[in-house]
Amino acid sequence: MSRVGKKPVPVPSGVTATVTGQTVKMKGSKGELQFVVPPQVTVEFKDGAVSVQPKDQSKAARSLWGTSRAQVANLVEGVSKGFEKKLEITGVGYRAAMAGKALKLSLGYSHDIEYEIPAGITITTPKPTEIVVAGIDRQRVGQVAAEIREYRGPEPYKGKGVKYAGEFIFRKEGKKK
Repeated sequence: MSRVGKKPVPVPSGVTATVTGQTVKMKGSKGELQFVVPPQVTVEFKDGAVSVQPKDQSKAARSLWGTSRAQVANLVEGVSKGFEKKLEITGVGYRAAMAGKALKLSLGYSHDIEYEIPAGITITTPKPTEIVVAGIDRQRVGQVAAEIREYRGPEPYKGKGVKYAGEFIFRKEGKKK
């Protein structure tokens, strides 16, 4: 029995939900999102909440039950509040700046990195060593943040590189004489 899956997803005021077949559509103040529920799971909208149930007790249906409910909950949160990920840059001379519709990163390479911002995502740089990735789709926000972090991930000796805000970097001791 899925502990996550059995809870219905409440739809707050200001958000309209429509369930047609296996497609769940949410529309709110931030925008509109949709999710196609896998065929092993049924979804219905009643009493101001979206509930997800497995069609049978097979392993695949039970596996997708909680996942589908979490995806629907992400739709509701995305169209009402939105999502954001913060990245921190550590290192001498490492910085980020907005250059038009692209993010310009100086990360210790011989060239600057120009990252084209995808549609539906907003990136801001409040400080030269801080990047905020925001949007309504949780998966895309996380993917963009991961792509930026991938250019120069934090290294374990000095901790230089791009890391998520609050991420713990396991530090190693340097060489001994």
